[in-house]
Amino acid sequence: MARPLPFLTPVNRFYWEAGQDGVLKIQQCQECSLWINPPQPICRNCLSENVAPQTVSGKGTIFSVTVNHQAWQPGLEVPYVIARVKLDEVDDTVLLTTNIVGEGCLEAKIGDPVRVLFEHQDDVWFPLFELAK
Repeated sequence: MARPLPFLTPVNRFYWEAGQDGVLKIQQCQECSLWINPPQPICRNCLSENVAPQTVSGKGTIFSVTVNHQAWQPGLEVPYVIARVKLDEVDDTVLLTTNIVGEGCLEAKIGDPVRVLFEHQDDVWFPLFELAK
């Protein structure tokens, strides 16, 4: 499925390109340790500019989930699963909006464990999630 590509900037490029190395990176303030997503040039908590990407495990839990049956753009295959995922290492202020893909995805429910995988398109690696077995 062709996904709309994000606009890459010096601030967010790490997030969209980390998948080429098979890792998920989330920005963290190096002063107060706040996790930040989407990436920002300064920390919203302490206003420090000392923010940097950190590699996380890519494991998490489904916080909310819905199955969409509407093709909102040409070529979009339905149904597809949209979820917000809480990553294991980060605090509750960071939830990734993503798709759940793979076997059993249509039965995904709140609380299910998931793990990241990446879909490569042009120069972007989309972080998607599959149900952890």
